[in-house]
Amino acid sequence: MAAPKKGRGQSQSKPWRPLALILIAMVALTGGMFLSGHTTPRLGIDLAGGTSITLEAKNQPGAENAINPTNMNTAVNIIERRVNGLGVSEAEVQTQGDRNIIVNIPRGTDEKQAREQVGTTAQLYFRPVMAVAPGAPTPDPEASPSGSGAPEAGDGSDKGKDGAKDEEKPEATPSDTASPQGRALTDGLKKDDAAPTPDPSDSKKPSPDASPTPDEATKKLQQQFQALDCTKQSQRVKTADGVKPADTMVGCGKNSQGQWEKYILGPSEVDGKEVDDAKAVIDERSGQWIVTMDFSDDGAKAFSKITTKLKTQQQPMNQFGIVLDGEVVSAPSVQTTLSKNAQISGSFTQESAQDLANILSYGALPLSFQEQSVTTVTAALGGEQLEAGLIAGAIGLVLVIIYLVVYYRGLAFIALLSLLASAILTYTLMALLGPAIGFALNLPAVCGAIVAIGITADSFIVYFERVRDEVREGRSLRPAVERAWPRARRTILVADFVSFLAAAVLFAVTVGKVQGFAFTLGLTTLLDVVVVFLFTKPLLTLMARRKFFAQGHPWSGLDPKRLGAKPPLRRGRRTSAPVDPKEA
Repeated sequence: MAAPKKGRGQSQSKPWRPLALILIAMVALTGGMFLSGHTTPRLGIDLAGGTSITLEAKNQPGAENAINPTNMNTAVNIIERRVNGLGVSEAEVQTQGDRNIIVNIPRGTDEKQAREQVGTTAQLYFRPVMAVAPGAPTPDPEASPSGSGAPEAGDGSDKGKDGAKDEEKPEATPSDTASPQGRALTDGLKKDDAAPTPDPSDSKKPSPDASPTPDEATKKLQQQFQALDCTKQSQRVKTADGVKPADTMVGCGKNSQGQWEKYILGPSEVDGKEVDDAKAVIDERSGQWIVTMDFSDDGAKAFSKITTKLKTQQQPMNQFGIVLDGEVVSAPSVQTTLSKNAQISGSFTQESAQDLANILSYGALPLSFQEQSVTTVTAALGGEQLEAGLIAGAIGLVLVIIYLVVYYRGLAFIALLSLLASAILTYTLMALLGPAIGFALNLPAVCGAIVAIGITADSFIVYFERVRDEVREGRSLRPAVERAWPRARRTILVADFVSFLAAAVLFAVTVGKVQGFAFTLGLTTLLDVVVVFLFTKPLLTLMARRKFFAQGHPWSGLDPKRLGAKPPLRRGRRTSAPVDPKEA
């Protein structure tokens, strides 16, 4: 029996340890919030204002099974990239059911432009690469696009690049010497066999000033290429503005190391719609992940024609860029003539290979979207809703405080400090989770936080009532606090587990705004457990040592006479009532 008594004594004598732990956590979270600059929770569309667009996927004739989870998830990724391309970093794009996509765009975004971006089918093209350089702008505006940093064949520049080949072994490799990319660009613009472009001299327009000369077009493209900074999103999204499939363009893409590179790309040679199928598979010979492509008959002819030309070119003009909505998602080198069946190999992981296969498939996917609804919430309306939610929360909090003060008196002080600790943890976590995982505080989430006030108060009430029951049984306050804790702890854990389970199920089976309610309810339920264990219980242990509570002051909420304790415990008086020797 000596060991249990020692443990119980330690738990009573060192309540400052859990208190110090939770105070350190609160200070760390608050400091992290201010250091990150995100001092307020991110607001959802219904509170901050913005546009919510509901899109429904539609099958096209001959492809009745195109609507499936894989294609829908790929569509979500593409739409999200398009919306982010508008400079929107807080947009929400998610599936709803098996054929709907919800796009929530906060205020400050051009609604018309956003609807055009999210409602159109992805544009996928295969374009020959004419020049490649690091993604940062060239310092010297008079220098050639390649500069000293231009990759050349044989110097390891193709390391990590995807290599394209068919099912046969590679038969050709680029030579070890490459001409400067500035010359490659000039040659590419002038030679129809390398990268066919419309010849301005053949234009039917009456005025020669209507179309630039080849030299002027080359100079303009070089200047655009030099100035392009692919590390800036605002510049990346503008590269495809007004560009047609038959135009030469500049574009951005990431290499296998995740670094941005910029490209000069010739006119489209193959449309992505000519890809019948693309899969991520493991090469049996190398054991590496590869992406296989199957083209239609017309696509096979076009692809065979362009790869026959590219395989004889020097680096980087033996590459073709797979361009999705103006971004180069891959730029493999051609090693031999490709036709109906081709494969892309390189430094692929399973995830990156699957992503590329989905993009290739989606470019050929006969799947379009139709707007079902567009809801616009003004900032004023959102502010009114937020104000109404905060007022409702304040009213609920005031009613809880009044109840605690009237019924529990001095114990209400402990309950209010616990509510304050819970509020600090909840607020800082919500502020930090916005930039971390994209959590947005919408109106249902505010409702979840209001409901959490009652859940947290319930935990205090359970513990307080257990302590009061022990006092009614004739025990002094300090042993009553410790004896009541195991029974109260079990009840609190069971109740919070049920609440958390309900929140988890609700979060899993719902979408959209209801998930905000479920997430907030689950988060506050977990915090309730943390606060009760690390703050409320240790604080009550400390308060039980104070004369005001230990002697049962009438305003302490633990007055034995008021609670009907038998026998009374004041001044240690003895009574004829039997007392358990273990409890004496």
